[in-house]
This record gives sequence, C-alpha cells and structure tokens, in this order.
Amino acid sequence: MKAEIKDLIIAQQNLARQTLSEYSVFAENIIVSKTTDQNRIEHTLDGMLDFCFDADMLLLFKKLCRYYFTINPQATAFYIKSYRQMWDSESIDNLDDVV
Repeated sequence: MKAEIKDLIIAQQNLARQTLSEYSVFAENIIVSKTTDQNRIEHTLDGMLDFCFDADMLLLFKKLCRYYFTINPQATAFYIKSYRQMWDSESIDNLDDVV
C-alpha cells in the first residue's frame, strides 16, 4: 500500500512539473504581450488553479493574478478566493478580506 501511495505522489508531482512548464509559457506570453483578453487570462488561471498545490505553480499563479489585478480586480479577487478555498484552508476565515 505504501508503494502505491508513493507512486501516486510521484505521478502527481511529475504531472505538476509538466503542467508548470506549459502554463509558464502561457502566463509569460500574456504578461509580456500585455494581453487584456480577459477570457484568455481567466482560462489560464482556471487551468493553473488545479495545480496550485505545487509551490512553483502557486508562484506563477500569483504572478498572473498580480498582472490581472490591474485589468479586473473583482475577477482577480475571485481567483484568490478560489485558491484559498481549494488549497489554503487556514485562510478560509479571512476570505472577506480579499474583496
């Protein structure tokens, strides 16, 4: 049983690394090109959110959120809340502080 759990953890980490490399390209392209296409940004944030258990993906997610905040603060707050609900149970009590 321990070996199976270890294999699942390794597979999850590998998937997170692969996903990070792909989303890094998307996020950097959005930021460098100064894209204001909200659908494109939100689609990218949606995909990234599923992998924010990974510290490097979380950093990239935060970077894109900082960029998006200048375009749509309310939508950015939604993504921050979504992250907290999924991955940061300690800050659930402070969700109202985001808005």
